[in-house]
Amino acid sequence: MYTHTIQKWQHEHNFTNHNHQGERRAYYVLILTVITMVIEIAAGTIYGSMALLADGWHMGTHAVAFLITIFAYQYARKHANDESLAFGAGKASVLGGFSSAIALGLVAMIMLGESIHRLMSPQEIQFNEAILVAVLGLSVNIISVFLLKDDHHHHDHDHDDHNMKAAYFHVLADALTSVLAIFALVAGKYWGWNWVDALMGIVGSVIITRWAFGLIKQTSPILLDASIYPEYQEKIINTLEMENDNKVSDVHIWKISADHYAAIISLVANDPKTVDYYKQLLTKFDKISHITIEVNHFTETGQIANERT
Repeated sequence: MYTHTIQKWQHEHNFTNHNHQGERRAYYVLILTVITMVIEIAAGTIYGSMALLADGWHMGTHAVAFLITIFAYQYARKHANDESLAFGAGKASVLGGFSSAIALGLVAMIMLGESIHRLMSPQEIQFNEAILVAVLGLSVNIISVFLLKDDHHHHDHDHDDHNMKAAYFHVLADALTSVLAIFALVAGKYWGWNWVDALMGIVGSVIITRWAFGLIKQTSPILLDASIYPEYQEKIINTLEMENDNKVSDVHIWKISADHYAAIISLVANDPKTVDYYKQLLTKFDKISHITIEVNHFTETGQIANERT
């Protein structure tokens, strides 16, 4: 009868760092965003301001992005120990950030197209009313930025929460378009530069596109299981090969969440040590949260044995 326990050799697969405070604040920002969106779209339509209308629709897409943010948090919490997910739900926040980045890019394209149309076909703007609503929108955006700012920067020091980073970029984008809308409306009212209203929509779309592209660059390699940077991998190989006659024959190191890496390493030696011995050599590499090592015994006739853990 088998009486031994295998607990020593079992691995932890929950690599989710749930941001409870971030989830709660995302709810608050969602409510503020939806209310302001309705006001700005209605006011932009009534008063004829493209910058104000663009800001309203922009906030509408951000409301969808915040729903993605909240869903990603809830999914990660619910499936943190789901055995059907090989390495847990650690990438849920990364996927949320990537999806929100796509939403940012769509916002930018919509803004660009509508702004060019308004630049070619100017419309009459009721400046006083539009400025008042734009200031209201900016006030809400500033509140939202401060709600997410502390949490976003705090988690930057501990780990990468791409979901929260995406939400933070969305409220920054809202604040930017509000500032541009106010500038455009003031320029149109006092100097007669009605074309600035459409131009600011174009400028805003370019800046938002840059933010979206930057977030996509950060999240897509994680979703595609990109390898850890070469210098770090080389240090791991050198550490293993410095001992006796070890040779690393195969190595894979990739992110399994926003801030956790997994590694699968195969090595061969004429006089191999135990797996625990090789794991001990790698304890200084604290980026690796989950490691599997295959040890092969090499002779003149080839591989005759291997050990994995």
